Amino acid sequence: MSNTPLMPKATAVWLVDNTALSFEQIGDFCKLHPLEVKGIADGEVAQGIKGLDPISTGQLSRDEISLAERDPNRRLKLQDPKVRLPEQKKRRGPRYTPVSRRHDRPNAILWLLRNHPELKDAQIIRLVGTTKATIQSIKDRTHWNSPQLSPMDPVTLGLCSQIDLDLEVQRAAKDRPAGAPHEDRGATLLPADVTTGAEEHEEPARSGRESLDLETVFAKLGGARKGEEDDEEG
Repeated sequence: MSNTPLMPKATAVWLVDNTALSFEQIGDFCKLHPLEVKGIADGEVAQGIKGLDPISTGQLSRDEISLAERDPNRRLKLQDPKVRLPEQKKRRGPRYTPVSRRHDRPNAILWLLRNHPELKDAQIIRLVGTTKATIQSIKDRTHWNSPQLSPMDPVTLGLCSQIDLDLEVQRAAKDRPAGAPHEDRGATLLPADVTTGAEEHEEPARSGRESLDLETVFAKLGGARKGEEDDEEG
C-alpha cells in the first residue's frame, strides 16, 4: 500500500485551511516540501485546487489530527483503507507515432502485409500504432489513398525498432501450427537432378528416332536407285 494520500496537493490545501498543523507535518503527510506547503498557505501554489477532506475519505481521523496539533513533533499516520482495491495492471496500448511519421503508417502496414503475412493484426498494431480498421482497409484496397501507397520498411521509417519487428515475427512463427501447409508461391524451378535426368532419358530416344529416320531415308533412296537401274537395263 502506498503511504501517499489521495490527491496530495488537494489534501494539503484542506489541511492548511482547516487545521493548525505545521508546514512540516503537512508536507510529511502529503509528501510535499515544507516550502511548497508554505506556498499553498500564501496562495502562490495550488491556486484553483479545491481542498480534499482526508477525514471524509477515511485517510485521517479527527483524533489523529488533534494529537498532531498539540505535538509539533508528531507525524500524521495514514489510516488503512476500509476497502482494498486490487491494483490495476497497466495495459500496453498502441505504440505512439510522431505526427511527422503518421502519414507513413499506411506504407509501413502495406510492407508488413506483403513481407510478413504471418503477423496478426494485433502485432501490426503494436509495431506501428495503427487500428484494425486501417489494416483491413489496406488489405481490401479500400483505403482512401490506396492507389498512392507503396510498401516501406517500418524500421527505416522509424516507426519501430528492428528488435521489436524480429520479436513479433518470432512470436508469429511460434504460433503457427507445426503441420501448417506451405503457401502456394506459384511455379518453381525443378531440381537439377530431375532436369538432367530427363535430358538423359530423352537423348537415347532422340538418337533412336534419328537412326530410324536415317534408315528409312536410305531405304527409300536405295529403292529409287534400283528402280532407275532396272529402267536403264530395260
